[in-house]
Amino acid sequence: METIFAWDRELLKLINVGTNNPVFDLVMPFLRQASFWLPLYLFLILFGVINYKQTGWWWVLFACLTGMLTNFVSSDIIKENIYRLRPCNDPSLSHWLINSMGIHTPKSSSFTSSHAANHFGLAMFLFMTLRASIGKWVWLGFAWAGAIVYAQMYVGVHYPLDILGGAIVGVVLGGLMGYLFNRQFRGLR
Repeated sequence: METIFAWDRELLKLINVGTNNPVFDLVMPFLRQASFWLPLYLFLILFGVINYKQTGWWWVLFACLTGMLTNFVSSDIIKENIYRLRPCNDPSLSHWLINSMGIHTPKSSSFTSSHAANHFGLAMFLFMTLRASIGKWVWLGFAWAGAIVYAQMYVGVHYPLDILGGAIVGVVLGGLMGYLFNRQFRGLR
């Protein structure tokens, strides 16, 4: 197990230190903020309602429920039962870790990443429900989730294994919610 954690720290170091640059220092803290993505969330709501009418409202509800479910499982179940010190709070990493968030460092458990669970959950839900209507563009949801979780590691608040754990939670629950939506409403076309 120690070998896995050593690999995890080295991969974090590669991301946090190896890709450190002034542009990322400026951009990455914003990418992880929910308020930065409000225009995208508003666009998705309007996209669903305008294009799919009444079914679109159900789609928005299922998308919101997906976010609530992934957050509940990640934050209220897993984080409450598995405590892992965040890299930004670990004194043994302070000699190399670059905390690009400034002075704010979350005190909650690092495992699993709720950002990863929530965004990969939504990306999977979008993939399951929209791939028939928007085709290859649906993959942008995973690129979006990937950018957010990369930012989490870049600013030093999560290890790669925290991200992987959260992404697995998100993909499973987002897939389940997408399946339930498609079963009920035959998907969006």
